[in-house]
Amino acid sequence: MSIHPVLAVIPARGGSKGLPRKNIRPLAGLPLIGHSIRLAKMCPEIARCVVSTDSEEIAAVARECGGEAPFFRPLDLAADDTPMWPVLRHALTQMESLDRRRYASVLLLSPTCPGRLPEDVSQAIRMLEEDPFAVGVVAASEPRFNPRWVCVDLAANRYMRQSFPDGTTYARRQDVPPTYRINGALYLWRRDHVAESESPGYFERPHRVLKIPESRAIDIDSPLDFRLAELMLQDGLIHFPWLPTAPR
Repeated sequence: MSIHPVLAVIPARGGSKGLPRKNIRPLAGLPLIGHSIRLAKMCPEIARCVVSTDSEEIAAVARECGGEAPFFRPLDLAADDTPMWPVLRHALTQMESLDRRRYASVLLLSPTCPGRLPEDVSQAIRMLEEDPFAVGVVAASEPRFNPRWVCVDLAANRYMRQSFPDGTTYARRQDVPPTYRINGALYLWRRDHVAESESPGYFERPHRVLKIPESRAIDIDSPLDFRLAELMLQDGLIHFPWLPTAPR
């Protein structure tokens, strides 16, 4: 079942309390949003990539980076507590109206997760194309610790207990089955699932998992996150192919 043409959406609202103006803050000499724009340009499978924003400043920076911001997000979709799903549905509706075409799938690229690579996008698209039962593909990675083994809760009596009851069945860390976390690097959904569902329904509808290394599962939401990403790039621990050279 074809999922082409693919519409990529980069959501970037103006308000950010954890790290003000983070979407346009320079990372390795390029505004953070520019990394997602350049990634999309390296993916021939993407028919069109647009930025969804409520900010004139972000739209201008996106255009300077070679991106498109053909519409503005309404204010009721730009609040601190606005879920991403209606933002994505709004972008799909706007672009199908502007382009007078029907897209077959929607790719969500968060600007705060710049560690995904073109091959990740290609693999996600192949996975969804080859599985007619799946409605989407979600990027996930194996964290450096296994929550089944180390995570605890505080019981009513104030003593700790394991967060995952089945954790008590394992005597060694090496025996615990791997657990993956959704890392935000990318999400890909069939068009009709986005248009007709009120939520992603990760566990109600079949979703495939795209595994990417934890080292590239970057999620920038604070000054510390930003600094760590800078250091990883400077030290060559990660490399973005859209940058001419790894900064030193």
